[in-house]
Formats: sequence, structure tokens, C-alpha cells
Amino acid sequence: MELRQIQYFIEVAKREHMTDAAEALHVAQSAVSRQIVNLEAELGVDLFIREGRNIRLTPIGHMFLEKMHQAMDVIEQAKREIEECLDPEKGTVRIGFPSSLAAHLLPTVVSGFRKQYPYVKFQLHQDSYHSLIDSVIKGEIDMALLGPLPTEERRVKSDILFMENLVALLSSNHPLAKKTSITLDDLRSDSFILSPRGYILRDIVIKACKQRGFEPAVSFEGKDIDAIKGLVSAGLGVTLLPDITLVDSLPRSTVKIQIVEPRVTRAVGVIIPRDRELMPTEILFYNFLKNFFHTLSGYQ
Repeated sequence: MELRQIQYFIEVAKREHMTDAAEALHVAQSAVSRQIVNLEAELGVDLFIREGRNIRLTPIGHMFLEKMHQAMDVIEQAKREIEECLDPEKGTVRIGFPSSLAAHLLPTVVSGFRKQYPYVKFQLHQDSYHSLIDSVIKGEIDMALLGPLPTEERRVKSDILFMENLVALLSSNHPLAKKTSITLDDLRSDSFILSPRGYILRDIVIKACKQRGFEPAVSFEGKDIDAIKGLVSAGLGVTLLPDITLVDSLPRSTVKIQIVEPRVTRAVGVIIPRDRELMPTEILFYNFLKNFFHTLSGYQ
């Protein structure tokens, strides 16, 4: 079994079409077909069911695909480890982040790191909160920036980088718009614009409101921060957002107001896998992260 055969098999399985796979691999279709036939002959099983121009995996093919993904991950990991041991300052960091940390925090951190280590490469992966945790556990990414940090997931190790307040975002026409600070109770009768169910920011807001004895009336939902901001800007409701999401991008016709009673906060930090040692380049960035926020008083 050759590495090339495995690469061709994975591409064909993904696209379920020989021609499309060949184009993606930049080789002739006959070469892809021949390698798949040779692989099936060596294994003594059919990996695909042929249906005219289209093909799909057999049950054994599905099992083989899962194992080959694991094998390729191991090979890629080994290559990275060798490269980074030779020169950690030219390796790659695969880091995940949610939308709430994408606009300001991540670019600030990466820019600061690249000033010290200009040849380190980054693979950036934006996803939802729970998907990022799962990706770190599976080894699909090296680490993830999150807020809040998971407290009950024992398969990752968490480090708090800073504590952050959530603030109220209101339309500039809102009766409370000229206030310098408000309480959460002041918004009791308002319509809220929140993330959909299952999103961690929604959970934080709902929990804070319930602790004050009410459940917010949710009039609209937005899957990302910009969508929520836009709905507030249109005067369709109020929301609570992490302060960092409004640093450089306060929407038009809106105001940001501090919430003083109670203070709604989240711990922002980094998670890494507990059962895997970080590689040299990952260690460089991981240590940089912790030192960066330790010395940057604006994030305390």
C-alpha cells in the first residue's frame, strides 16, 4: 500500500466522483482509477460501489476511510514534529477561536507574536464553542481561545488569560441610552436579541437574568456577533455582548453601557489537549499568550 494510493482514495471518497477527484489532485482520471483498482485488489475488497459516473463507499470503505484519516493525521504530525524540532521558529500553529474573539483579540495576539517570530505560520479555524473543544480533543487543532473556559471537560487543560465584562448594547433611541451605567433589572421588560439555543453567549445572558429573577424575552436571534449588532442597530431589541467585541466596531445608532449590578463576566483563556504534549512551535505561542496577557494590564 502506497501513500499516494491513500491520498487518492481519500479524495475520491470525499468527492464521490473520479473526475472531480482527479481534477482536485491535478492528475489524470486514469491514474486515479488505476490506483483505486490496485488498492482494492491488494485489500481483496471493494471500497466503492460504482453507479455510472458517481461512486460511493461500501460499508468496509467507510471503515477504511476512517482509519486512513487517522493514518494521515499521524504522518502529518510526524512531519511537523521533525520540522519543528529542527527549527521551532519556522513551524505551524493551528489555533481555533469563536466569532466573539475574531475581530480584535486574535489579530492583536498573532500580530504581537509575529513581531518576535516572523516565520511561524498559522492555520486559523473559526467555529462554535463546543466544536472548538471537540477539535482540540481530537487533535484537529493545537489549541483554542475560548470564553468562558470549560470547567467540566477533563480532556483539555485550561488557562485563564483575562476576565471580561459583558456590556449592554442598546439602540441610541432607547430610553436608557444616555445612562453611563445600568443594572440588569433595568432591562427586565425589554426584548432581547441573543445567539441561538446551544450558543455559550446565550447561556451566559440567560443565567445572569434568571439570577435576577426573570427570563429575558428573546425577540430575535443571530448566529454571529455582527448579526446581533445589526439587529440592535435597527432598534429591534437589546443585547449583552463581551466588551472586546465592541472595541473597534460599535455599530451605528447604538450605545454601549456598563452593567453594574450584577457584573456579568466571562473568563477568556486558552485550552490545550491534556493527553498530548505540545510541539516546540506550539509551546512558543502558548507561552507567549500567557505572558502577553500577564503584562498587558488593559486585559486584566
